[in-house]
Amino acid sequence: MGGSRRGDDGGVPAADPSARGDSHMTQVAEPARTVIMTVDDDPGVSRAVARDLRRRYGQSYRIVRAESGESALEALRELKLRGDLVAVILADYRMPRMNGIEFLEQALDVYPGARRVLLTAYADTGAAIDAINVVDLDHYLLKPWDPPEEKLYPVLDDLLQAWRRSDHRPVPSTKVVGHRWSARSSEVREFLARNQVPYRWYSSDEPEGRRLLLAAGQDGQRLPLVVTPDGTPLVEPEAPELAARVGLATTPAADFYDLVVIGGGPAGLGAAVYGASEGLRTVLVERSATGGQAGQSSRIENYLGFPDGVSGAQLTERARRQAAKFGAEILTTREVTGLEVNGAARTVRFSDGSAVAAHSVILATGVSYRQLAAEGCADLTGCGVYYGSALTEAPACQGQDVYIVGGANSAGQAAMYLSRGAKSVTLLLRGASLSASMSYYLIQQIEEAPNIHVRTGTVVESAHGTDHLEQLTLRDTATGETERVDAHWMFVFIGAAPLTDWLDGTVLRDERGFILAGPDLTADGRPPGDWELDRPPYHLETNVPGVFVAGDARAESAKRVASAVGEGAMAVMLVHRYLEQS
Repeated sequence: MGGSRRGDDGGVPAADPSARGDSHMTQVAEPARTVIMTVDDDPGVSRAVARDLRRRYGQSYRIVRAESGESALEALRELKLRGDLVAVILADYRMPRMNGIEFLEQALDVYPGARRVLLTAYADTGAAIDAINVVDLDHYLLKPWDPPEEKLYPVLDDLLQAWRRSDHRPVPSTKVVGHRWSARSSEVREFLARNQVPYRWYSSDEPEGRRLLLAAGQDGQRLPLVVTPDGTPLVEPEAPELAARVGLATTPAADFYDLVVIGGGPAGLGAAVYGASEGLRTVLVERSATGGQAGQSSRIENYLGFPDGVSGAQLTERARRQAAKFGAEILTTREVTGLEVNGAARTVRFSDGSAVAAHSVILATGVSYRQLAAEGCADLTGCGVYYGSALTEAPACQGQDVYIVGGANSAGQAAMYLSRGAKSVTLLLRGASLSASMSYYLIQQIEEAPNIHVRTGTVVESAHGTDHLEQLTLRDTATGETERVDAHWMFVFIGAAPLTDWLDGTVLRDERGFILAGPDLTADGRPPGDWELDRPPYHLETNVPGVFVAGDARAESAKRVASAVGEGAMAVMLVHRYLEQS
C-alpha cells in the first residue's frame, strides 16, 4: 500500500500548496507522497490545521490545504489527472458559496476512496450527523481539537490505517478513456501498446472513466481522452502529439547521419542494431510503431534461440533497447514522403516538410495488411473489424465468438492466442487447406485446439452493424451459398502490400510495388540504365547507389522474421562496403 512511505505512490509530484496558502500545484522533481487535504475558508484555522497535520504526518504524507471548496476541487482534479493518491480530506462545514458537505459530495466523485472528515462547531453537530448519510462521512471533528494528540491524531491514525487496508494504489501510467466501439480509441490503444507505453484503459461509461472525464473538464462527447503520467489531458490526440507527450522521440537530433533506416520492423531494427554497434551514426525512422507485423504477433515459436516461443512485442522491445544501447536514434510518428539524391547525400523528406540526410539509406518499410473489400468492412474498421490487432483487443473477446480471416502464420498465431479466452475461434480460409501458407507446427496446434474451427472455401461477403460489428455474411466459394452469422469480432490477415508508393520515380519496383535490388536489377547481366558506377549493384542495393532494401519490402523476400533480421544485418555490411568505396 502506497500511503505509508515516501515515494511509493508514483506519479510526478506537486509542490505543497500549504506552504503558500493556495491550492495551485506545480511540478517539482521529488518523490510523490499520498495527500492529506484540508479545506477551511478561515486562513488562521487553515494554517493551524495544516501545521498540526504536518507535524504528525508531514514525513510520510503531503499536506495540501485550500481556502475554498472551489479551489480544493480544482486541486483534487489536478491530483487525479496525475494519478496521485488522496487518503483523507478534512473540510470545514461553514464555508461561503460551497459548504463542507457540498464540497465533500463533489469530492466523492473525484476520489471515492478518500476518507472524509467534517470540521464543525458544536452548534452544527446536527448537520454533521446528517452528512454521514449524504456524503458517507467517516468522522466529524468538533472545533477546537486541542490537544491534537488526544482529539485529532487518533482519529486520523485510524482513518489512514483503514485507507491503507482498502488498497487505493495509484496507476503511474498513461490513462486512456474511450468507448468500446470507437475506432479512434482502438487506434490510440494499439499505438501505445505497440510502442511499449504502459497504459490503463477506462470505458467512458464506467465510474472511473467518468471521474477522469470530469477531472479533465470533458463531457465524453470527444473521445478518446488520454491522460499522460504527468497529468496532462489530451483530447482526441493525433499520433505525433501523443508520441511526444508519452516520451517517444519524434525529432532527429542531427541533420546528417551515416545511415538512415526507414522502417522499424525486424529488418529495420536489425539494421539499426548492427549499424549503431559498428560505429555508424544511425537513425531509425518509423511512421507508427516499431516491430512491424511481427511486433503484433502473439507468439513466434520458430525464431532461432527461443525454444519456448517469444511474443512479437517482447522481441521488438529487446531489439529496440539493444539498438538504443548502441546509440541508434529511434524516431516514431515520422512519415517519409520522399527520397532525393543530392550529390553524395541521400535526403529523406518527411510529411511535415522537414528532412534529414545521410551517406546511405536502408529501406525496411515492410508491408501492411491488405484491406478486406467486403461491403461494410471499411465503415466498421476499429469497431469490431480489426487488422492485426488481436493482442490489444483480446481481453474484450473473453467468452465471445471470434472470426479470423486468413490462412498464413499471422492468422494462425492470432487464432491460438485468442482461443485461450474466446468461446470459439473460426478461421475463414478461401483456399482448400492451411498447408499452403501456414507452418506445420501451427497447423498441428490448431487441429488440437478444441475451440478453433476451420472453414475452408469460405469468404466474407459483407459485414453488418450500426456502430459496431453485429453480423457477417459468409459465402461458400464452391456453391455460392451464403450464410449470415452473429459476430462482434473479426480479425483480418489476408496478405500484405508493400509501403513503397512514395518511392515512385526514384527507386525501381516490380508490378506489385516490391523493391528490386541486386540480381533482380541485372537479370540480363547489365545494370539498370541510370546506373552510373563501374560496378554492378550489391546484393541488397537498389538502382540508387547507397540505398539498400531489407525485409518484406524487397521483391521475392522470404517473409520471415529471421530472414528479415538477417537482411538488415547484411545491408549494414554492404553499407560499409559502399562507404569505403565512395
